[in-house]
Amino acid sequence: MSSIWTVKPTIEAITEQSANTAVTTLGIEFTEVGDDFLRGRMPVDERTIQPAGILHGGASVLLAETLGSVAANCCLKKPGQAGVGLEINANHIRSMSKGWVYGTARPQHIGGTTQVWEIRIEDEAGKLVCISRITMAIIQRPG
Repeated sequence: MSSIWTVKPTIEAITEQSANTAVTTLGIEFTEVGDDFLRGRMPVDERTIQPAGILHGGASVLLAETLGSVAANCCLKKPGQAGVGLEINANHIRSMSKGWVYGTARPQHIGGTTQVWEIRIEDEAGKLVCISRITMAIIQRPG
């Protein structure tokens, strides 16, 4: 299989770019870059749970958008482009109250004006917690 990346992300580079953002505030860590996927994890703790004590759906969406957006911006076809979120949806399948969730972003479509990414978020046993899809608009970078 050939790689999807036009700029292959490294864990170190994407971690550095995410410093002092919502990504680090929620404890999201990038863990693996494959030929056709980007993987990361997020703790289920006081930063990411809702008042009922279970993983907040918004935190799952933030993990999904982070992985999909970072991946999309490493698959741009022309210089000067940027991938920006156009639409995201999520189905919350299973609740969690502690541990880690693991997200894997894989492309469903990498086009010149849009990209579609599926992000599967699973628990430590590999059970599906959330499935998300993000559509990215590919625009010319301002300025």
